[in-house]
Amino acid sequence: MIDRAQLPTLNYDFRATGLVVFDMLEAYRDQMEAAGTIGPTRELIEVCRRAGVPIFYARADHRGDGADFARTIADTDSHFRPWGPGNPYRPMPHHASGSPELSVLAELAPQPGDYDVPKHRWSAFRGTHLELSLRSRDIDTILLVGGSVHVGIAATAYDARDRDFQITIVPQCCHGLREQRAFFMEKVFPRMCNVRTLDDVIEGLTPQVAVARAR
Repeated sequence: MIDRAQLPTLNYDFRATGLVVFDMLEAYRDQMEAAGTIGPTRELIEVCRRAGVPIFYARADHRGDGADFARTIADTDSHFRPWGPGNPYRPMPHHASGSPELSVLAELAPQPGDYDVPKHRWSAFRGTHLELSLRSRDIDTILLVGGSVHVGIAATAYDARDRDFQITIVPQCCHGLREQRAFFMEKVFPRMCNVRTLDDVIEGLTPQVAVARAR
């Protein structure tokens, strides 16, 4: 277990920082409610807005006919149940582009000026405008929240790391299977990026934001 007290304090330049909200969609509301991430994420979004940090909403977006769906066939489904006669493989999305289930939670809804990043794979960078939009604003640091941790958050974090972005993941704002969340937050992410509490991130954005929050 990492001794958090030994980790350095991080200071974020709002001009070089972007918040990526990953798949916080109506289809996954139950997972987010179970993990208790909606409230903390809403607070982080509000603080980022006050600080002037751009917000990028990465969201699953698939054709109803499955033509843009991933072709890789794994051993199991998302609940680790093997494919077979009793659980036939279904190369189709559960929800099609434009469906209410693929909309961002109303509590976290994008506002004018935010970035909409429809995606077709696990990484928020694969085949999207995310990197171009970040680079065009001279952003080199990403605050990454959402889920699932062991799927989209992990894929995006690995991808961001290999593109030389600095990444901070906020556990209170991430959802997914409990065991996988704990493993990645404790055993994987600290080796490749920064893992910080919501308070750490908010206090590291700017002193002005910390003062505004206290009021």
